[in-house]
Amino acid sequence: MTERMTGAQALVRALEHVGVDTVFGIPGGAILPAYDPLYDSVKVRHVLVRHEQGAGHAAEGYAQATGKVGVCMATSGPGATNLVTPIADAYMDSVPIVAITGQVASAAIGTDAFQEADISGITMPITKHNFLVTDAADIPRTIMEAFHIAATGRPGPVLVDISKDALQAQTEFHWPPTMQLPGYRPVTRPHSKQIREAAKLIAESKRPVLYVGGGVHKAGASDELLRLAELTGIPVVTTLMARGTFPDSHPLHMGMPGMHGSVSAVGALQKSDLLIGLGVRFDDRVTGQLSTFAPHAKIVHADIDPAEISKNRHADVPIVGDCKEVINDLINAVDRKGDYAEWQKLLSGMKETYPLGYEEFSDGSLAPQYVMERLSSIVGPDAFYVAGVGQHQMWAAQFIGYENPGTFINSGGLGTMGFAVPAAMGAKMGRPDSVVWAIDGDGCFQMTNQELATCAIEGVPIKVAVINNGNLGMVRQWQTLFYNERYSNTDLKTTQRIPDFVKLADAYGCVGLRCERPEDVDAVIKEAMEINDRPVVIDFVVHADAMVWPMVAAGTSNDNIKIARDMAPTWEKDDSA
Repeated sequence: MTERMTGAQALVRALEHVGVDTVFGIPGGAILPAYDPLYDSVKVRHVLVRHEQGAGHAAEGYAQATGKVGVCMATSGPGATNLVTPIADAYMDSVPIVAITGQVASAAIGTDAFQEADISGITMPITKHNFLVTDAADIPRTIMEAFHIAATGRPGPVLVDISKDALQAQTEFHWPPTMQLPGYRPVTRPHSKQIREAAKLIAESKRPVLYVGGGVHKAGASDELLRLAELTGIPVVTTLMARGTFPDSHPLHMGMPGMHGSVSAVGALQKSDLLIGLGVRFDDRVTGQLSTFAPHAKIVHADIDPAEISKNRHADVPIVGDCKEVINDLINAVDRKGDYAEWQKLLSGMKETYPLGYEEFSDGSLAPQYVMERLSSIVGPDAFYVAGVGQHQMWAAQFIGYENPGTFINSGGLGTMGFAVPAAMGAKMGRPDSVVWAIDGDGCFQMTNQELATCAIEGVPIKVAVINNGNLGMVRQWQTLFYNERYSNTDLKTTQRIPDFVKLADAYGCVGLRCERPEDVDAVIKEAMEINDRPVVIDFVVHADAMVWPMVAAGTSNDNIKIARDMAPTWEKDDSA
């Protein structure tokens, strides 16, 4: 098919052809030519957000909830630079998004023209790839390439920056274009020799652990993971980005490892003799002090990105490939269940002796962990839970039960405050028939709550649980533990109703509710669940001194995990040492 049209029309037509149905963005001068044909599109819905950061996080939430590529759009200069945080966030968490930005006319590039910023240069370290397009004829091919790169191999963000004159120029539109990506060939099939080596180590091991990361979910391999675990009897730990990839209720699940992981998950890694890392980065929040991490373990590391393998911890058996194919090959190569009775008994003992718990306050104050438990019980595992970063994120990871892959969406690698509300909006627009809860802190909530206006106007009835402790909670926890309770600039005064979150919700066209007592938690959650014609915001006023436990202090060994302040588990003697 060939047709004469402007570059802007070619952009919109290309978006339609690659299957885009939703774009989050804000118009401005340089991108304005693209917004005119977008006005006529019956296939692409544009969502007018209130801040470009919200557009980027909404695209992330949409991508994570649907498995499709999320799309955001902004103008040049400040519009584009406001996308930097969500682009970096998507890069760290391997989220497939395409960010389309307008650029000043090609003749003005490099002259410090009005609203000019070198967004390609700025985002080069935080994109999987980016493009600067100055020729209208290149727009369709570039869009096809951008979506292909974002979605294949290790997913990630791709930026397409298009000069204003390219959008305005006439061109011949051809579809499908021929992609020109000679150097881009992600390896998906694992090498059979490496699979055999991994199977040999599994057969020889006495204390193996399946160390499962977000890459397993990205590969759509949760069913295969379940089969591998049940075939072999190997215990499983799921990182923050993999919550739900393996069911919490399964007896082989030891929990989440890391700085705020369960004792059984951290202990499983530390005392193992073989770690089978699947789609993981050996991130510092999991390993703690790297030199003391899993000291007796050999490492099998499978990842689709060869740059991750042996980056932080040397892999005895490196496997480059898609996790779904890797796990299927391991299932075929491992022919019997291992004898792990003693190992499972040790770990089960840890689970029973050191379950997740929390402090209940004598003054009747609300414990945030109790809110999470009740959310989990009342809302259930079929909902999507979207968290920002901080204490509320960790409580959501710990005390909500996840049974289904992809149902916990959060900012893992970058740790972006303000992620939850716009990401929940994107998730709900991608999955309109699902219940979507944003779990936010009172600090995070104040960074992007303007997107509640977008939700109300666009008819996106998310539900928001604001865990309001009046403080930047995680920073305050560190000040309590490491800075002699010198609370420098962490008191937000939100418990003084500045702002009043209930009134704020009402001002944004939402329903505002407040809960301050444990006995009211169930009723207010049920009330929120019955409201489906507009967004709901619940102000859960919780105790300021609630802390996240267990905890491994930054830079220390996982062996030094604390289950509460100045309280550590009693590790059983490790004969393998």
